[in-house]
Amino acid sequence: MTRNDDARPEPAHTPAPRSAPETLPESAPSAAYPVGLRLAGRRVVVLGGGQVAQRRLPGLVAAGADVLLISPSATPSVEAMATAGEVRWERRRYRQGDLDGAWYALISTDDPEANAAASAEAESRRVWCVRSDDAGAATAWTPATGRSEGVTVAVLTGRDPRRSAAVRDAIVEGLRDGTLAAPRHRARTPGVALVGGGPGDPDLITVRGRRLLAEADVVIADRLGPRDLLDELPPHVEVIDAAKIPYGRFMAQEAINNALIEHAKAGKAVVRLKGGDPYVFGRGMEEAEALAEAGIPCTVVPGISSSISVPAAAGIPVTHRGVAHEFTVVSGHVAPDDPRSLVDWAALARLHGTLVLLMAVDKIGPISEALIAHGRTPETPVAVVQEGTTAAQRRVDATLATVARRVTDEGVRPPAVIVIGEVVTVGRRTGEG
Repeated sequence: MTRNDDARPEPAHTPAPRSAPETLPESAPSAAYPVGLRLAGRRVVVLGGGQVAQRRLPGLVAAGADVLLISPSATPSVEAMATAGEVRWERRRYRQGDLDGAWYALISTDDPEANAAASAEAESRRVWCVRSDDAGAATAWTPATGRSEGVTVAVLTGRDPRRSAAVRDAIVEGLRDGTLAAPRHRARTPGVALVGGGPGDPDLITVRGRRLLAEADVVIADRLGPRDLLDELPPHVEVIDAAKIPYGRFMAQEAINNALIEHAKAGKAVVRLKGGDPYVFGRGMEEAEALAEAGIPCTVVPGISSSISVPAAAGIPVTHRGVAHEFTVVSGHVAPDDPRSLVDWAALARLHGTLVLLMAVDKIGPISEALIAHGRTPETPVAVVQEGTTAAQRRVDATLATVARRVTDEGVRPPAVIVIGEVVTVGRRTGEG
């Protein structure tokens, strides 16, 4: 949209406003001319501080618009934006002349007369105007918009906003997960992405992680990563099971580091797919350091840690008001009496919050004994959640005194998350778990 404010005639000399059609023709969507407005630094007037403004203001602020909000009241979220200085707020009703100098107006008050008057002013001043109460009287429509990695999708269907949103969602989801073919024509920079795959359910990987998987040439995957996603990769993608990399004279982690470096130096886009989060007992920093030393670009994509997501999937909140105000995540792969252990089990036993153990199934006997010996009550509730968030998920409940026997009797095997604390009983009270 091209504007020249200096050349714009004063209101007294503008042509009479054109009357807006009372109804939209059936072909209304085709009558709209789509355009992207560049509003950075330009005045935008929003009339009304309700739910419509709450939805639209973040996009206007993100576009860099100079936003003036005019409304006697506002929702708490809108008021917070004004308090933070993101928008200017004049706490009053609309007055004739409020749209002077505006490039764009959003009219969303609950006063039909004020809306009509503001709409007429917008027409007379040639200000593009959206009306939340009467699309037919507006000179602009707000599309359903979505964004994915530098691409903005805007969909207009006229009278059917739900359809607009559905089409928008389908396109954005396709761009994000790679099911919608939209190849980049710029050369990609070879490198490695350390992607946290989440707790196991393929739907719980982040949007960015799934997109990077779709763009990968090589995927080096852990056993606990979301394996179902590997089946969706195109045939040309080389998938390497990290557990099967020949170690030779190298330690396992060193062999994985070398494989990442080798493929990246060959010009490949490499994804290192890990379970949970790369930096939560995932040795992600070791890989990032090795890549940095080799001069390989590295991107870290956080993942949902099983330490919080698996308990949640089993109906257990790791914190709960009045029950636990803290939670501690501990690796249980080393027994308390092992000289290599870096965990202060005596200090953990004195805590009142929730204790979450990862990789602790085969060490739960010595761990529970250590906690009891250092003062934790034997009746402390415990839940063991095996293969959380997957179709094979199951939960075994016990106490600190009985958990080792229960794990053996029930045949619990890794991967499993063990939750110790009073929060284990919260889900039972609400019918969950």
